[in-house]
Amino acid sequence: MCDQGGPASIVLTCTTAVPPCGAPPLFDAGGLTLFRTRLLKATVGPVIRLIIRTRVEGIENIPGSGPVILAGNHLTFIDSMLLPLVCDRTVHFIGKDEYVTGKGIKGRAMAWFFTAAGMIPVDRDGANGGVAALMTGRRILEEGKIFGIYPEGTRSPDGRLYRGRTGIARLTLMTGAPVVPFAVIGTDKLQPGGAGMPRPGKVTIRFGEPQEFSRYEGMDRDRYVLRAVTDSVMAEVMRLSGQEYVDMYATKAKAA
Repeated sequence: MCDQGGPASIVLTCTTAVPPCGAPPLFDAGGLTLFRTRLLKATVGPVIRLIIRTRVEGIENIPGSGPVILAGNHLTFIDSMLLPLVCDRTVHFIGKDEYVTGKGIKGRAMAWFFTAAGMIPVDRDGANGGVAALMTGRRILEEGKIFGIYPEGTRSPDGRLYRGRTGIARLTLMTGAPVVPFAVIGTDKLQPGGAGMPRPGKVTIRFGEPQEFSRYEGMDRDRYVLRAVTDSVMAEVMRLSGQEYVDMYATKAKAA
């Protein structure tokens, strides 16, 4: 086991002595510097470490190079803060553009934090928000980077795991990137309702083995294939998280 910092330098109990992600270059191809990520760990890390103790399992399943899709459950807001912090490679993910457009000291601090953590701001509420998010993820993967995604599309309203949307299937079939399923366990206990300051406590982040779907190459427009790939990923997320599965979209459950 090892004690390692992650992008807000949390205490990580790893299953390997040396992080398998390797030592990436100081500057990545997209212009986001590893220096900024390390600075984030060094400055915000001690604060997070006082609040959240995070155990990470299976981190060796994340390839050390090349495009990777991290796909998992979504319980609360802090999932997106913790996920980029558990690997030396930058995890890019889609976030609301309002996170980086705020005014004043608070707005600038939020913008710095989220961009340093790898967030790509996208207007997801616009008419073409879904397409913009998909194309952004495709670009990140084609640049050989890690893209994090929550297939449920929104936070779980009740702690259960909901049906995944097929955007993740399109991404893996269009780019050939492997999917590494993951589960975040316990964040809903630390931040009930998904808002406010998290309570002190323990969280587990568990990564499964990579899944690849090359057998479906060229079938990214077949809706039956897209559903089969998505359900395969979600089945593994369910196994990792231990959550009860609900075969309906979380957005529909919230609207009910």
